Amino acid sequence: MLVAHAGEYDAKRAAFKPGRTQSGAISSASSAPKLHSAIALIYDQQTQSPLYTKNSDTLTSIASITKLMTAMVVLDAQQPLDEEISIDNADIDTLKGTRSRLRIGMKLTRNELLKLALMASENRAANALARTYPGGYSAAIAAMNDKARDLGMQNTRFLDPAGLNSNNVSTAYDLVKMVAAARDYPLIHQYTTTASHSVDGWRGREMRFVNTNPLVRNASWDIGVSKTGYISEAGRCLVMEATINQRPVIIVLLDSWGKRTRIGDANRIKKWMESSNARIHMMARS
Repeated sequence: MLVAHAGEYDAKRAAFKPGRTQSGAISSASSAPKLHSAIALIYDQQTQSPLYTKNSDTLTSIASITKLMTAMVVLDAQQPLDEEISIDNADIDTLKGTRSRLRIGMKLTRNELLKLALMASENRAANALARTYPGGYSAAIAAMNDKARDLGMQNTRFLDPAGLNSNNVSTAYDLVKMVAAARDYPLIHQYTTTASHSVDGWRGREMRFVNTNPLVRNASWDIGVSKTGYISEAGRCLVMEATINQRPVIIVLLDSWGKRTRIGDANRIKKWMESSNARIHMMARS
C-alpha cells in the first residue's frame, strides 16, 4: 500500500469510509510527493484509506469550497431549477467587498445560479440560492450544518453559503466526505467540471464565465468534482474527485499561498501516482 505521511497520522482514520468502495490497491515504496500546500490529503476511494496526509486534522477556513454544500442542500430541496431569481441587494458581499458581474436586478434561473456558483465561484449566485431557499437564508445555513452532521463531518461549521465568512471551517478529512457526497449529484459533477458558460447579461449582452480550476480544461485529467476557494484567512484551496490511472481519488489542498501552488500540487500528485503505477506494472512484467 502506497502511503506517504507529512506530519502525524491517526491510525483511527483507517476505518474512515466516505465514498464508494472498489477493490484494489497501489503497492509501492515510492517517495512522497513534494507538496507545498499547508494542508493536503490524497484519499484512495478503492481502499478507503489515505495515500498521503499533511496536517489533515487541522481545523481551517475553507472559503468557497463551502459552495459544494450550498449546492447539495439546494438540490436536496428540489425547488424548480427553471424558476427565475432576481439578484437582490441582499446578495451583495458586505463582508469582504468582493465584486460580481451579476448586477442587481438581473434575472437568472436557479439552474444558472447553481452553475455559476459552482463553476465560476460566483458569490452573489450562492447568496441568491440561499436567500430563496425554503425558509430563507437562515434555513439554508441550518440545512448545510445539518447535512454536514449527517455526513459525519464532525469538525465542520458553516455560517454563510458563499464561503466569505472565515468561520466556515473544516478539516481535510471532513472535506473528503463532502466531496464524496457531492460526486453523487449529477448536476454538481456536470457544473463543477464545465469549462465555461455564458448567460444573458445586462441589456442582453452575453456574459461568459470560466471555471476557476484550469485543470478541467486539461484533457489529461479525468475530474468528477472540482471546487476552488480563496479568502485571505483560508489561502488558496482546491478539492477534486478525480480518476488517475483508472484509480479514483479525492484530493484536498488547503492554505496554498502562491497563486499557482494548488494547481502545481495537483499536477505533482498526478505525476506521483502515475509514476507509482508505472513502477508496479514494470515489476509485474519482470
